[in-house]
Amino acid sequence: MKVKNILVSQPQPADMEKSPYGELCRKFNVNIDFHKFITIEGISAQEFRKAKGTFNGHTAVILTSRHAVDHFFRMAKEMRFEIPDSLKYFCISESTAYYLQKYVQYRKRKIFYGKQNFADLMDVIKKHSEEKFLVPSSDIHKQTMFKLLDANNINYSNAVIYRTVASDLSDVEITKYDMVIFFSPAGIKSLQNNFPDFEQNNRLIAAFGPTTAKAVKEAGLKLNIPAPTQSAPSMTMAIDEFLTKLVKDRRRNGRK
Repeated sequence: MKVKNILVSQPQPADMEKSPYGELCRKFNVNIDFHKFITIEGISAQEFRKAKGTFNGHTAVILTSRHAVDHFFRMAKEMRFEIPDSLKYFCISESTAYYLQKYVQYRKRKIFYGKQNFADLMDVIKKHSEEKFLVPSSDIHKQTMFKLLDANNINYSNAVIYRTVASDLSDVEITKYDMVIFFSPAGIKSLQNNFPDFEQNNRLIAAFGPTTAKAVKEAGLKLNIPAPTQSAPSMTMAIDEFLTKLVKDRRRNGRK
């Protein structure tokens, strides 16, 4: 087995050369292409109201991504909802919190954030359990987040204000790739929508996270490279491990 062309179902990093993917290209002499398999679309204010959604009556908002930030402020504008200065912001990470500067004066707002995952943020939320939280989300979201909120008796409302849809991949020649890397179940669904006759054959499938791994198997595909693992906490590290072993096996068997 030889891996020459790799497809990543995400946008290309801003600085490819300095990214871990750039290092993989140099180290293993592989070609890596990037294509967004999914697209985020905003739900209209009319559709939100029809679903009986509202921003009224909340004292805090939980923001788990930049998409959530963008669409929260977009929806507020469309609904002519004046966001109170007293609103508290609980962000999944420090980088998401700083992203708020695009919309509010950062130093004049009450902003809290976790380390990187929702379990960390939950520790912060529990200290403010008296708040009424709004959770802007996609139509496809992690149930673990809401299970944690429920388990801790947090008063919250889920506001579905954007959706995840399959991108148009008609310009992608899927058969040329020896490996395809996925990061979400929506990416697997996009593969099926765009390439209904897709056959894995000897093609390698890599997937990040347990829900993505489950989606791979449910689609009837074989998962070759799972991440994260104890030795490879990132997707690029898992790819590095796999390709390193592949090179060693080829040398052991006397092949270049």
